Amino acid sequence: MNTRDWPIRAKLTALVVGPVTALLALWIFATTLTFGPALDLLAARTFLYDLGRPGEAVVAELQQERRLSVVQLAGDSTLPALTEQRNRTDRAIAELRRRVDGKELRDAADELLDARLDQLVSALDALPAGRGFIDDRKVDRAGAIGLYSGMISSAFQAFSAMAAFPDNQLNREALALTALGRSRELLGQADALLAGAVTAGGYAEGEHEQLVRTIDNQRFLAETAVADLPPGERTAYQRLTEGDAFVRLHGLQDTLIRARDLPAQLDVRAWESSQTAVWQGLRDFELRGADGLAERSVPMAVGILSRLAAAGVLGLLAVVICVLVALRVGRSLAGRLTGVRTAALEMAEHRLPDVVARLRRGEQVDVAREAPELDHGGDEIGQVGRAFNEVRRTAVQAAVDEVTLRRGLNEVFLNIARRSQGLVHRQLALLDRLERQTEDPDELAGLFQVDHLAARLRRHAEDLVILAGAAPGRGWRNPVAAVDLVRGAISEVEQYDRVDIGEVQPAGVLGRAVGDVIHLLAELIENALAFSPPDTRVDISGRTVPGGYAIEITDHGLGMSPQALADANRKLSRSPEFDPADSARLGHFVVARLAARHGVRVELRPATPSGSTALVLVPADLVTGEPPVGPGPDAGAAGAGDRRMAKVTRLSTLPRPRTARPGRERPDSAVVPLSVGRTSSVEAPADGDGLPRRVRRRGPATGPRPAAADTPAYRPPEEARRAMSALQAGTARGRRDGVARAAAGPTGTAAPAARGVARPAGQPVDSAARFRGGPSTDAARDRAAEPSPPEPAPAPEPPTATERDA
Repeated sequence: MNTRDWPIRAKLTALVVGPVTALLALWIFATTLTFGPALDLLAARTFLYDLGRPGEAVVAELQQERRLSVVQLAGDSTLPALTEQRNRTDRAIAELRRRVDGKELRDAADELLDARLDQLVSALDALPAGRGFIDDRKVDRAGAIGLYSGMISSAFQAFSAMAAFPDNQLNREALALTALGRSRELLGQADALLAGAVTAGGYAEGEHEQLVRTIDNQRFLAETAVADLPPGERTAYQRLTEGDAFVRLHGLQDTLIRARDLPAQLDVRAWESSQTAVWQGLRDFELRGADGLAERSVPMAVGILSRLAAAGVLGLLAVVICVLVALRVGRSLAGRLTGVRTAALEMAEHRLPDVVARLRRGEQVDVAREAPELDHGGDEIGQVGRAFNEVRRTAVQAAVDEVTLRRGLNEVFLNIARRSQGLVHRQLALLDRLERQTEDPDELAGLFQVDHLAARLRRHAEDLVILAGAAPGRGWRNPVAAVDLVRGAISEVEQYDRVDIGEVQPAGVLGRAVGDVIHLLAELIENALAFSPPDTRVDISGRTVPGGYAIEITDHGLGMSPQALADANRKLSRSPEFDPADSARLGHFVVARLAARHGVRVELRPATPSGSTALVLVPADLVTGEPPVGPGPDAGAAGAGDRRMAKVTRLSTLPRPRTARPGRERPDSAVVPLSVGRTSSVEAPADGDGLPRRVRRRGPATGPRPAAADTPAYRPPEEARRAMSALQAGTARGRRDGVARAAAGPTGTAAPAARGVARPAGQPVDSAARFRGGPSTDAARDRAAEPSPPEPAPAPEPPTATERDA
């Protein structure tokens, strides 16, 4: 039996219960051993009055009936006295049966006495049949004597079974009285033999030898029984045997023994009178001895019970004391150990998490106050308590150090992320300016690719900001359509050409949540693309549901196991603390943080027939009606930045088809102009997913050019290298010129900058950079402001980043 994992209370209880149970069992055993003999002594009176007296009466009546039956068999006539004697015998047997069948005698009797009583009852049941044989003279005198002697012998065997007292002297006296009764029975047998011989006029064959044996056995039993009697009763028996009747009967017995034939001069009347007197005297002596025996057994039983009561009380008191001491010691040990356990659990479940939470909130923590000393005594338990005090103090100090280290790590992340954000925003602004100034379609395609990579770099930089516990800097003032959120998210993933936009029901999202929702969707879309085969598609759809707006992202990969889905949904349902050890699930961490910030619910489900579906539920308080395609009549002076945001998110005048595209074919009639007023205009074939697809066109200065194919033309690496080198050299030259102009300015201060690009006062923020997530007002605070050359007056709007993502 393994007790290693038992609770301490169970172990202490087992330690106490074993000895106490053994002591209690020993007490019960000793009490039972003592109580049994006391009950046996008290049962002596029951045996005397329920078996001894009724049984002795039956024996006496059977002896008289036996003598009369032998006399009747010896003669030729029927004796009327025999009938009367049989009636007396039946009455005595009936009384004995009533006592034997009683509950008191059977309860007091042991197994041996029960068996002897059953034998006696069975022997008495044969009496009517024996009487019939005697009346029909089917038995001789010896058979009749044997019939009655067998019943009487069964009675004496039952008397012998009563002698089972715990006191040896009482047993010897009881057995001696039973032996005297057997001696009296042999005296009655001799009288029955002689009465039959006298009536018949002589002995039958073998009767004289039987008479001699009976007389010898009677004398032997009497002498043996008297030796076991107490001295007083021996003296009384000696006086009884010295009486005239005993002396005369003894002489007549000697005469019968010496004469082989029945003596002619035998005084039959003297024999009968002497035998009757001796028989009655012996009977009275036996009854007095039995009464005295029963009277002496009662005080002995009371004494045994008194000693038993004293021993029982003392034993019970000892058991109670042992139990109380064991309970007190066990409760003390259990209480102290429970105190140590409670302190440990309180530290692990409450104090230490509270300390960590307060440290993360920036509060100061006193280690001595949070891990006070606990006194658990001076024994081994106290030593364990002191050791635990040290452990608690070390744990709190380690928590303080860990939170301090984590806080410093977050600050490092945030610093690196802010710097990266500033560089990426400046890069995007520079790319936007270059895109405006570039008219060569091939170079414009390369810039679009660099622009796309920069947008992805910006998202990864924002991941660092989120890991550090801060909020990204992107923000919008006005609501943005749901379809544009999806397009913006697609523009920030690598394999955007594998994404299909299905039905997206009209809706809008408040500007304060647009940047985070785009980032959240981009993480889920990239996850779906990464964990699905490259020849499969990722489907996106959106619909209005009770409680908000639902966006579903479905891939057709291998999917996730139920346990993995449950673990992922558990992480996505709350905003967890960043664990550097779980770096394989950074996307889930970022999604959970962004979702918790705006109350967005994200859940992963198995897709049909394979793959996984990410369900994003934007709450109703963030959902609005779909904003108009162009600026409304009341926009007025709302700001050029808002007008450009509307142009970017609504893709200028391009309508938003939201039905699932049936295929990849694009008829020529689907090509619509995307922007005007540019020297290098682009027209976009309307694709089934709502994203335009650019077809490069030659500007008016260069004459018409054939439309480019859907697949980009091959560009040698040397040409791409030259283009990027020229871009880098031009950027450096522009910065040097800007520094020189700033130094020559009238006030000697640098020109204002937004996203790392200087612009004249009043110039609106570039719309393409804003759609990529540029800060709405003060993005330059996240990096050191660098002087840049002022831009010329803005040219007509170029195609936006969202349009280029297709």
